[in-house]
Amino acid sequence: MNTLLGFPNGGVPAFGRMLREWRARARKSQLSLATEAGISTRHLSFLETGRAQPSREMVQLLAAMLDVPLGERNALLVAAGYAPAFAERPLGAPELEPVRRALEYILRQQEPFPALVIDGEWNIVLKNAAAARIFRLFCGPKRTTNVVRSVFEPDGLRPSIVNWSAIAGCLVQSLHREVAATGNEAIVQLRDEVLACPDVPQCWRTPDPLPACEPIVSMELRKDDLAMTFFSTVTTLATPRDVTLQRLKIESFFPADAVTEQTARRLAVPEPIAV
Repeated sequence: MNTLLGFPNGGVPAFGRMLREWRARARKSQLSLATEAGISTRHLSFLETGRAQPSREMVQLLAAMLDVPLGERNALLVAAGYAPAFAERPLGAPELEPVRRALEYILRQQEPFPALVIDGEWNIVLKNAAAARIFRLFCGPKRTTNVVRSVFEPDGLRPSIVNWSAIAGCLVQSLHREVAATGNEAIVQLRDEVLACPDVPQCWRTPDPLPACEPIVSMELRKDDLAMTFFSTVTTLATPRDVTLQRLKIESFFPADAVTEQTARRLAVPEPIAV
């Protein structure tokens, strides 16, 4: 009997409920999941209804078959009455110093163009000098460290984004996909928060299964006489075994035209000191 964290047997129904939810997100039948996991459909049914107690190994196996993110795998383990398997260290932890150095190296290599390291809740945890140098020219008085909020808040980057509807719409759809894939409550709250912002179309509240077929959406920025256009790429770390690292994203911005490239390079050159 597992009594860890105060779940004496009561955690099993919670595990079964969560398992069903993850199976539904993955759009797998009991038969297909049971076949992939090498167990009987009857046993899987018993696990989902709480009539059978999963072993720690079974929880890990089913989570892997369903491609459950590491943080949510911990939640499944706890629901079944077991200790979490994956650490969630802050990026400043000594154990993550090699990764932090690598991230800083990647950010430096992106100069003179912006690059950000974003956590699982879209907060900026690292940025290069170009990101600070360029984006502050377009930001309003409220400089939030959350990428999504900056795009949606009237006092953030929003007034300077010429094609705001295209950029904001893409972000909303990204949030919808994250909610569907992970059920992360923080992302649910962030999505609901930005959907309540002024001038957000009602249709954005529903996930769009057929997004526009543009090859790439660039962000067009303009403030006074300064105009720059960037597109971005997103990179993640390979085979992370830490919750924090799995959720990190590196967003690198590239000039979408020659004028933006020239402007970014010019801004990177220090102005001469007057004597």
